[in-house]
Amino acid sequence: MTAAPSSTAFLNLVVGYDGSPPSSRALDAAALLLHGRPGRIDVLYVVHLSGMVVEAPVAPAEIEPGFDEIEQELRDQAASQLRDSGVSWGWEHRVGGAIAEELTAFAAAVHEADPAKFVTIVVGSSSSAIHRVAGSVAVGLSRHPHVPVLIVP
Repeated sequence: MTAAPSSTAFLNLVVGYDGSPPSSRALDAAALLLHGRPGRIDVLYVVHLSGMVVEAPVAPAEIEPGFDEIEQELRDQAASQLRDSGVSWGWEHRVGGAIAEELTAFAAAVHEADPAKFVTIVVGSSSSAIHRVAGSVAVGLSRHPHVPVLIVP
């Protein structure tokens, strides 16, 4: 179990972001958590490719430009959302892996680079019916947490 950070500890929040309402709520919550304390938000956009897309020989070259455009739109959206928050933040993206695994690996790498940072993953909970059956990123993270996870309703 990880101890709670003191109010002066550097808080590094890794926010899973895809432009959806749950991810927007998570980004808002992260900005509120950092208000008046030392810290940073790393906004992480993960493009999950299905097994069929990953194995297709022409897929990466054909779909990359489309992902670049989507990523830029999402980055602009996050920038607009954080514009008046006054928090330090950065943008990262990953392609290919399962979203929960990519968030966990990124958060672990941030912590390994500077163990003095208190690293927490922040995600929004989905109300989608399919996620109740198949599971969501939030559910996956909560079942096997490697770092603290905050799930925003």
